[in-house]
This record gives sequence, structure tokens and C-alpha cells, in this order.
Amino acid sequence: MKGMPQNAYDPLASRRSPDAPEVDVFVWGTVFLDLVFAGLPTAPKPGTEVWSEGLASCPGGIANLAVATRRLGLRTSLAAAFSDDDYGDFCWRTLEEQEGIDLCRSRQFPEWHSPVTVSMAFGGDRAMVSHGHPPPVSSLELIGDPPRSRAVMVDLAESGLFEPGDGTRGLGSAARAGESWVDAARRRGALVFADVGWDRDERWEPSVLDRLSHCDAFLPNAIEAMAYTATSSPQEALFALADRVPIAVVTNGAEGALGIDARTGEEAQVPSLRVHEVDATGVGDVFAAAMLVGTLGEWPLADRMSFASLAAALALQQYGGSLAAPGWGDVADWWTGLCSDACGDAYHRSLRRRYAFLDDIVPRVPVTACRRATATIARRADVDDLP
Repeated sequence: MKGMPQNAYDPLASRRSPDAPEVDVFVWGTVFLDLVFAGLPTAPKPGTEVWSEGLASCPGGIANLAVATRRLGLRTSLAAAFSDDDYGDFCWRTLEEQEGIDLCRSRQFPEWHSPVTVSMAFGGDRAMVSHGHPPPVSSLELIGDPPRSRAVMVDLAESGLFEPGDGTRGLGSAARAGESWVDAARRRGALVFADVGWDRDERWEPSVLDRLSHCDAFLPNAIEAMAYTATSSPQEALFALADRVPIAVVTNGAEGALGIDARTGEEAQVPSLRVHEVDATGVGDVFAAAMLVGTLGEWPLADRMSFASLAAALALQQYGGSLAAPGWGDVADWWTGLCSDACGDAYHRSLRRRYAFLDDIVPRVPVTACRRATATIARRADVDDLP
């Protein structure tokens, strides 16, 4: 499959067979060119100029998730519209050649400019300014028959994803009458993971949650979860969501994450790691990617959520959205460093207990395993001062 080189470490190697899907994760969405300014002393104010400590330029939007899953060893295929301008060329080249993401269901379109997001990180959070236009074609027209995959990741708020094809709008032999491409992928064995973004109108329509009937897992943050369920706490939001979808996980920033897997009867709550936060851009996508790895690997829920929290923490310490997504080399470095650390306080003892499952994984991770990248437009991102 073009654009799908061998990864140095494959977390699903023991589960692969000749009749298994060639694609692990299939995603659709909008790719932005992200310009990420990190380390701002304060938010910019009208009439002033603020200098940032770091700058990164990289593919963003749905590319954050695609890069994160690929770096963690999942065979990833992305369907997206790209412009044929320089930004679009850069994003395509980075995703296909550098990151090894399959783009056979993506296309470049003339006279449609690349969407752009400027992300500004300050005060432990970030603000974003975006510009773009709707893709020239719908997901139905671009994707056609979805590839057979282990999982797909969708935005729950994008209602068009669940609209059935009519035989003339791109869906082919894999879909049955009245099926959307998401439903077709699910019927063929894919787990459907869903996330949801910020509601720009802040209407938080409860009907959005009705689409969870098409899904196997839902991974919102606490603010989104409480808003859509009209509850007053992350825990109550989790319970409300767990009545609608088999796997529900609510992330709550520095407070950690909590989840329920009704398929296995597991319930878990995991804390966040203590880290110096540099940039939160794309961290939610990193968490979701790590949850995908653990779920496809059939790990216990607590291990899946702990691994996702670790991956998010590693990303938080770097500049650059998709560039900050960790690979297995970064995970192995962290675990090796923790095991060799002589610190014996309660926090570090807790980390060693919580992540003991990595003892069975890290020895199989080669020293050449994927690590975070620094490549940006012109390779001039200010990343030399990173630890």
C-alpha cells in the first residue's frame, strides 16, 4: 500500500493474519496548515506585539490524529481534500513521505486554498484563529467504498458522515442500501471511535448524541461532555454517555480521565502526569490515538487510559501540534528513565505501579523506533532548545 512503510515497532504484530484488514485506522476530515506559537508570556492584545519562545509549522486538523496513530505503529489511511497550493503540497508531502500515512483516498484540488490555523499557547492553554472553506467534495464523494479497517475515527458533530449513500454519490459495492460509509465500515468489522469539537454556536444540541448509536467509543473532554449531556460534573456526564455507547471516556485536563467499558464491565479513573506544559495543540488527538492502540490491542481499560494519559503528557511537553505526537521510541525512553530514576517518593512509586504493563512492551521496542519529529516548513522551527 503506497505511503505505508514498515514501522520499527508494531503493537498489533501478534494480531495480524493473512485475512486481517490491511488498514488499522481510517480517518476522514479537514487538514489545516498549523502555525503554532508556543511559550507566549500573555495573550496578544490589540495594538501590541508579543514574541513567542517557539514556532512550529505542520499539518493540523485531522492530520493531528493521523500522525499520532501512525507514530504509535498503527497502519493509518487518511481521506482528505488538499489544495494544490504550496501549503497543500507541504502538508501532503509531510504526511505521505515523512509520516508514512496512506493518502490513496485523498485528492488535491485546484482553485481551493488550504485551510490555515494559528494556534497560540499561553497560560497552560491555547487559543486558535482559523480560516478555510468547506471541502470541494463530501466524504461520500471522496471516500467511495471505505477501506476494510480495524477502526475509523469520526467527528460526532459532522452529521453528513452518517447519511446513507444512494448509489450515485460515491458509495460502491461495500455499502448496502441506506448505509453511510461509516456504517458500512462498522458492518465490515471496524470499531467506530468518535470525538466532538467545540460547538461554535454553543447550542450543544442533545440530538448530536443520538449518533452514538452508530459508534463503539466516544472520547470527549469534560466541558464538551457536560454541555452535551446537560450534567454538572464529569462523572455524571460519563454515566450519561455510558448509557449510549459501549466505551465512554471523558478527559478532564489536569484532573486526568475517567471511563467505562460496558463490553468488559470495567470502570477506571486515571490521574494526569506531572509535566511542564509547553503546548496543548493536538493533545486530545494524541490521547485518542493511544486509546485506539490499547483498544485494538485489547488491553485492560485502566492500562489503555494510563497509556493515553502518558502519550498526551509527552506531547504537552513539546511545541508543534502533530509534530509533538510521540512515537514508541519516546515511550520507551520515558519508561527506561523512570525505572532508572532513584526517586522513591509516593508519586514515582505510583507511576511505576501504574505503568508496569510497559515492562512487557518496551523490551520489544527497538532503539530505532519512531520518535517525535522536528521537520517544518523550511526546517526553521525554533525547537533547538527543547529538552
